[in-house]
This record gives sequence, C-alpha cells and structure tokens, in this order.
Amino acid sequence: MTQHSHSIAGGCFHCGLPIPPEADFHARLDAAERDFCCFGCQSVSAAIYEAGLQGYYQRTPEGVLLAPPPELPKDIDIYDFDEVQQEFTTCSGDVRDIHLLVEGIHCAACVWLIERGLQRTPGVLSADVNLAAKRLHLRWDNSRSKLSDLIRALGRIGYAAVPYDPESAEGVIQKSNRAMLYRLFFAGFAMMNMLWISIALYSGADQDQFRQFFHWIGLALATPTLLYAGYPFYRGAFGGLRGGHLTMDMPIAIGLSVTYAYSLYVTVMQSAVGEVYFDTVTNLIFVILIGRYLEGMFRHQAVSATKRLMELQPRVAIVMRDGQEQMIPIRGVKPGDHVLIKPGYKVPVDGVVLEGSSAVDESMLSGESAPVNKSAGAQVYAGTVNSNGALLVEVKAQLQDTTLSKIIRLVEEAQSSKAPIQRLADTIVPWFVLVTLICATITFFIWNSHDFEIALMAATSVLIITCPCALGMATPMSIAVASGLGAKHGILVKNGLVLETLSKVTHFVFDKTGTLTEGKMSVAQILVASGQDEREVLRQAAAVERFSEHSAAKAIVAETESRQLLHRELEASDFHATAGLGVQANVGGRCVLLGSAGWLTQQGIALDATLQAKVHELEMLAMSCVYMAQDGKHVAIIALADRLRSDARQLVDELRAAGITLTLLSGDRRPVAEAVARQLGGMEVIAEVLPQDKDQVIQRLQQRGAVVAMVGDGINDAPALIRADVGIALGSGTDVSVESADIVLMYNELDKVRQATQLSRRTLLTIKQNIGLSFVYNAIMVPLAMMARVSPLVAAISMPISSLIVIGNAARIRTLFKRQ
Repeated sequence: MTQHSHSIAGGCFHCGLPIPPEADFHARLDAAERDFCCFGCQSVSAAIYEAGLQGYYQRTPEGVLLAPPPELPKDIDIYDFDEVQQEFTTCSGDVRDIHLLVEGIHCAACVWLIERGLQRTPGVLSADVNLAAKRLHLRWDNSRSKLSDLIRALGRIGYAAVPYDPESAEGVIQKSNRAMLYRLFFAGFAMMNMLWISIALYSGADQDQFRQFFHWIGLALATPTLLYAGYPFYRGAFGGLRGGHLTMDMPIAIGLSVTYAYSLYVTVMQSAVGEVYFDTVTNLIFVILIGRYLEGMFRHQAVSATKRLMELQPRVAIVMRDGQEQMIPIRGVKPGDHVLIKPGYKVPVDGVVLEGSSAVDESMLSGESAPVNKSAGAQVYAGTVNSNGALLVEVKAQLQDTTLSKIIRLVEEAQSSKAPIQRLADTIVPWFVLVTLICATITFFIWNSHDFEIALMAATSVLIITCPCALGMATPMSIAVASGLGAKHGILVKNGLVLETLSKVTHFVFDKTGTLTEGKMSVAQILVASGQDEREVLRQAAAVERFSEHSAAKAIVAETESRQLLHRELEASDFHATAGLGVQANVGGRCVLLGSAGWLTQQGIALDATLQAKVHELEMLAMSCVYMAQDGKHVAIIALADRLRSDARQLVDELRAAGITLTLLSGDRRPVAEAVARQLGGMEVIAEVLPQDKDQVIQRLQQRGAVVAMVGDGINDAPALIRADVGIALGSGTDVSVESADIVLMYNELDKVRQATQLSRRTLLTIKQNIGLSFVYNAIMVPLAMMARVSPLVAAISMPISSLIVIGNAARIRTLFKRQ
C-alpha cells in the first residue's frame, strides 16, 4: 500500500487536513511525491519512513483525520540535569525510569509507533505506552542517550512529551471534565428547545403547512448537537477501529447516526409518511452525557485516595539560609538543607530534628492517634503534622524518595494495574459489542417487515441499551477502590494481581524475629564459665557487638549501657560478621567471638559442658542463646528474650480457623522456635535456616501445590518475599522494602495481615458481583429492547444506571473496615 489509508485526496499526506494555498512542503516517499500542510508534518513523515516505521500509516483507518504534530516543549535540555531529573526519575546508576505525559497520542497506532520508534533508539531499554492515560513509561541508559535526545526523537515522529507531574495531570482531568460539561449544557439547551417542537408536532402541527417548518427547525438544532455534543462517541468509536477492536462507543455512534440519517431523509425528501426523530437524537445525547459525567465523577471520588495522599504533601518549605528564613517550593529543597517547621505546619520533608522539641501527629503513617514527642535526633516524615513546638530539621531525603512519595507511587501503580480476572472482561468487551451490532441488525430486519419506524426505534434501543462499559469497569473500579482503601489503612498493595492471588493463599509462612515477635530483644540471663567475671564478659561482648546491626547485638549493647559499663573504652579491631552465624573482633589483643553453638564448633572451640547443661532449659522458655569465646575458649552464654506481639496469637487463631496452613520459619535453634510455636497454639516449625536459604523453603512448599504468602520484616527476608506468591513486609513506614514485597504494612501491626486478606477476598467477590450484575442487566434489557418494549430514551436512561450500579458496588468496598 503506497498511499496510507487515512490520507484524503488533496489533503496533507500525514494528517489529512487541507493544505493551505501558500504552503509549499513536499517530499518523495515510496517513489511518489507527497504534499504536506506544514513543515512539521513533512519532517515527521520523513522521520517515520527513515526509521522504517511506515507501517504506522496502515494502522490508521480511512477517513480519520490526525492532528498536525504538536510543538516540542521549550528548553528541553534542562531535563538532562541530574538535579531536575531527581524530581521525576528513579535511578539505578545510569539506568533510569521516567513517566512522560505525551501530547499527540490518538490511538493504538500511535502506541505502536512510539514503542517501535523508541525501542530502536540507542540506550532505550523499554518503552511502554498507556493509551488511556496518554503516558509513556520509559527506561533508558543515561550514559548512552540523554533524556532531551529521547524527547526530540519523539518530536521527530510527531509527539511532544514532558515529565509526568501528578498536579498537571490533575489539571488535565479537570480540563476534560469542563469540556464534558460544555457539551452537556449544549445538548441540554438543544433538548429543551427541541421539546417545544415535539409538543407542537404531537399536538397536530404535523398535519398542516407547518410540518416541514418544524422539521427544518429540528434539523437545525439536532445537527450541531450531534456534531459537537456527540463528538466523544464518534471519537471513541473511530479510536477503537484504529486500534483494531470494537469499543462501547460504537453501538451508540451507530444508533445516533441511523436515527439522525432517517430523520434527515424524511426532512429533505419532504416525505408525508415518515416521522422525524431529531428529539430522540438530542435526548439520547443529553441523557448519555449525563450518565458519562456521573460515571466520571463517581469514579473519580471512588479512586480519590491518591489525590488525598498528594494533598498531604506541602507545596512549600521554610528553609534557613544564612540565618534567614526563605519560603521556597518543596522541589527546591535538597538533602542537607535545614528546614524550619512552625507549630501547626505540616512536615514537608523526611529528616532528622536538629533543634527544638514538639509533638508530631504521625497517624497517617503509624495509625496511632496520639502525637509522638520529637526532640533532637528524632526522625520526622513528610505529611505529618507538627503540633505545638518549632522544629529545625535537616533534610535527609529528596522529594521523590520520601515515605509519602513511595506510598503515592505504590497506590498509583496498583490503581492502574490489571488483575488476571480483568483479562476475561477485556477479551469479552469487543465480542460483546459485535453481538450487540448483530442483535440490532436482526431486530431491525424482523420488525421491518411490520413497520419501518418500529424497526428503527427497536434497533436503536438495542444499540443504546447494551452496556459493555459496566463489564469493562467491573474489575478496574474494584481494584482502584481497594488500593485506595488499603493505603488509607496502611496496607500498600503493589498491583491487582496481588489482590487476586492473596484471596487464594492456602499457606502462610511467618518469619519469627521482628514479625511474630517484637524484634526488640533484651538480655534475660548471662551464664559465665568458672573463673570468668560477668561484668567484664559483658563489656567485651558489647565492644564487639556495637559494630553490628543485628537485634541481638543491640540488646547486648543496651544491657551494657544500662549497667553503666564503659565498653567503648575497650579498643576493638578487625571486626568481621558472618551472616546468620556470628561476629568476631580483636578486643585488647584477645580474639572474641559471639555467635551460635554450631559456628563456635566450626571454629574448633570446645563448648563448656556446665554451660551447655543449662541451654535446653533456656530454649524451652523461648530464649535465644548467644555463645561467647575468648582466645579459643568458651567463656559465656548470653540468653536473650523476645516478646510475642500482642496481636500474634489472634491472627494465627483466625488464619487457622479459616483452614490455612501455617509455618514458622526461623534462623533460631529449633527448641526456641518450637517454644514460640507452642505459645501461638502450635504450627509447623522450620528452624535453623540461614537468610539466604529461606527462599528455598518457600519453593519447596510451592512445589507441593501450595499458594504461599510469606510475612517477614521486608529487609532480611527479601529473597523469600520475592519467591512467595505474595510477599507481605511489616515496616515502620521508613524501612519499607517496596522492591521485594508485594504488600507493605505501614503500621507494623500483624492485624493488618488479616485485614489485607479480608480486603483481597472482598475485592475478588466484588469483581465477580460486578461482572454478574453486568450480565444480568444485559440478559434482561436486551431481549426487551429487541421486543420493542423499550424506547430509545428509556434505553439511554437505563444504560448509565447499570454503570453507576457497578461503580456504587465497587465503592462499597470502602465500608469494609468501618464495622471492625
């Protein structure tokens, strides 16, 4: 095909628009001379052919006009500066991710062109276009291509792109809503005026000399209404055709067109037999637009969790520079800056308090309504509220790296994701539309043998009343509402697949330390060998453990400091840690080791028999034992206790009652882990497992056919969380392992595991209900319309009601936790 399908004779080869007389833009493409309306279209078309992407033109249907290419944004070179990119990108060295808002996307052909065009650009690792949001997710190697080069590459094939900013995106939504309102008001005005004409015609005016006059007035009102107010339906229908599939706008566009065309025929031919239905056209457009506007409004309310979260982020901050207060935009604040937070103000950044003391409301992160006291050295988080004192805070994280920003990103990703059940709806909708068109055609031919106008109205009713939109919204609405509700209650869900999978979990695996227990170990007993001084042993142990981040190390250091033993005076060198086994260092010229019994044995150290005799008794009390040796001699055992979380037993009991298999996974010795399991009412115990081997345990369970959810602290258990079908990480809101976990529990409460499970089951149930409601509605209403028992206006009223029912049912998910 040498001439692309959407080019119109005498028009621009690229966009199809008329060529101005003064234009002189030509190019030889495919061995033929092509004419263009402007230099932009000429350049874009040449670039498309040079890149071998002319298949784009075969993907746009005949008669559909594209817009000329938009102008590139000015000063795009500023996007190459790392300081500017930090606002929009996530980086892993030179590999960077960004979301771009793209102007000029019309259809699936544009998606094809952008993705193919960019994938051939050096440095581009992936390019994925979201047609609905007109956003491009781009991953590239910054050392090979600059961001400005990629934006220019988009410009060469006809698209203008800027980094995605949620605030500007919100503005786009408001602009779209305004445009919808204008069309709605126009259709309403036409409908009210058309009402008087209809009254006149039904009152007998269609029998005298004024019949044709009223018909022409109706035509004058209906024509601009169809072209302007009805434009969204035609745009949606043609957009679907360009993408090679039928959309929910297609039956509406056909119904409006056929009704208008018949009325136009009666008016122009001055037929004395037929009736005009211009009032039906305007009424249908008005009623359907009302339904669309209500759908958009309720949908926006149902998924407004992201907007509410974004509102928590202050737009400005008071930065102290040269002793002066400066109010600057939040994006201008950098790590290391000192920010003043006055009483009653929101904390704009994540940071550490340098001066001052106050109480801060952290309920949006911790779920605790009581304010938390903050003084020098304490951490504060963006979006929390400073209550009664001024704080001077050193900024520790950039805007996009704050805890609040991570939450917003997770919620956005979850709301835009698809669950597997949605594939069913996505597959059915185009076929659904096709069946609608077939049913309407059958209806018309059946009734046409009796009465043409009844046939026309019945077929139009069938086209209007079928509602694949309810089916299409059944899944995404439920997932979007569930994701927003989860975020409000501290349950961050990565995507819709997780919600569906969690509802099917048959096996829960719990990490012990920091998950079922508080993870705040304390020294319960110190057993020393004969001839050893307990205080000196503890000092030396603390001198080594102060270099470790392990919870056991922190407990030993805390005990030493509580006894006011001066362990920091001891010089420790050559510190070395072996993950999951122990640590060692030279203290005062002596080699000190602390770790498990097995590790000391591997080092050739004989265990003290007297001390060993007491170990079993300690482990039966769920105490963990740390063995200590000096210069190859076993000198002490330090017993550590860790309390169960207060809500652990309740969660385990509820999961067990639901028929879910439970496993306790721990690196501790088996007697300790079994003692904890007994306190929880009993469960399978897999103990003495190194962190790097936990994922193998999950894999073995999956090989047995189990759907496994792993609950861990999100840091040490990363491999296991990734391996599990659903990884659930408990986090304090700061150490959130969003990379490894599918669900992050911000409030650090085990009860949130139960709530997450409930949320997933309720979401899946709602999705099934919505799909069922959509089918029931169509199964009842379509036969009635085919029987000519439903008028087109009643059909137009019924259609949006079915969508609103689906939206309302999805919104009911928000009541899930109100009864608890």
